[in-house]
Amino acid sequence: MLSKKNLKYFKDLLNERLDGLLDEATKTVSGMTDHRERFPDPTDRATLESERNFTLRIRDRERRLISKIKGALNRLDLGTFGICEECGEDISDKRLKARPVTTRCINCKKKQENEEKLKGL
Repeated sequence: MLSKKNLKYFKDLLNERLDGLLDEATKTVSGMTDHRERFPDPTDRATLESERNFTLRIRDRERRLISKIKGALNRLDLGTFGICEECGEDISDKRLKARPVTTRCINCKKKQENEEKLKGL
């Protein structure tokens, strides 16, 4: 069970990461709606499109992370943050600090990954 101090630490950490990701998403939308870029050279235009596609892939990954962060914040509110959804044991502080959005302890995560390897996922 996490102490109140640790709960506050993780809540602040998750909110900070969420704010940063949302800020980046806003900047991306603003940058992509700016239509001042006119490129007569097709190569320059292709480079711009390639960079935009790369940025969109990154933002899609961040969108999924935002969802995980919101889930972790919800678990904090419900009092289930830091408890493995698989075995019900506490997730170590070390693991939570490395991956605060995790829902599994390290043993259950390893077990899941091994099962996925066996299934060829």
